[in-house]
Amino acid sequence: MARQRGVIKYLGTIGEIRHFRIKGEKDYFAGLIGGPTKEQVLTDPAFQRTRENMNEFGGCALAGKLLRTAFSSLLKSMADNRVTGRITAIMKKINLEDGSEARGQRAVLITQAPQYLEDFEFNKNLSTLGVFKAPYTLTEGATRESATLDIPAFNPASYLNVPAGATHFRLILGIAAIPDVVMDTTENAYIRKIPRSSDPTDIQYSDYTAVDAVTSAISVVATLPNAYVPTSDESIVTVLGIEFYQEVNANYYLFNGGNAMRIEKIF
Repeated sequence: MARQRGVIKYLGTIGEIRHFRIKGEKDYFAGLIGGPTKEQVLTDPAFQRTRENMNEFGGCALAGKLLRTAFSSLLKSMADNRVTGRITAIMKKINLEDGSEARGQRAVLITQAPQYLEDFEFNKNLSTLGVFKAPYTLTEGATRESATLDIPAFNPASYLNVPAGATHFRLILGIAAIPDVVMDTTENAYIRKIPRSSDPTDIQYSDYTAVDAVTSAISVVATLPNAYVPTSDESIVTVLGIEFYQEVNANYYLFNGGNAMRIEKIF
């Protein structure tokens, strides 16, 4: 892919060269126009592999959407602008692990390959464990219905990377039941293996805690709503995050930067 390096930058098509921007990139790009028609891609035997890849990309995109939707209330302050593509790429790795289905119909079985998602940083430019360095434990409930985060008392000056101006922080524990995604051969489309309109999710916060004094022990418990009991066809995804605030007249204002979140463990 060519990059424009000259002083004058422009978008659009000149002759057979198309000029464009890519979200999240500073450069301008250029490439040749053309390629196969839509009808060729959908019907020509030469594009069978392309159609298989397109099918599976749809399944990976759906699996990624389920994960992002579960924690959507946190992503605005926690995620970089390429998080959608990065999650979809990981779902593709999981998709490739399915050896039970034919190409173009392989499932996205997070339950079978959770290791690809564990330790995922929602902001690739900020390590959660680089911001929050205190020791902690994360314990799952007996039936995977809950998760408990326990942190002994610690000195924030030694264990937090606090952005300038922040006076307080909160820790976040999120939990969500994310179903596997499989191909529905009748509809020729990928669907969630457990049909429902939304996935059980719970997000809990610690108290606002000052950054300039030793903390008390912190415990945060997140529990799936309505006494939900997970099945073997879904993964319990837990996220650990930290947010920083500035206190002004007893009001807490969230910082735009310095906040971090990662997938901590999948039960």
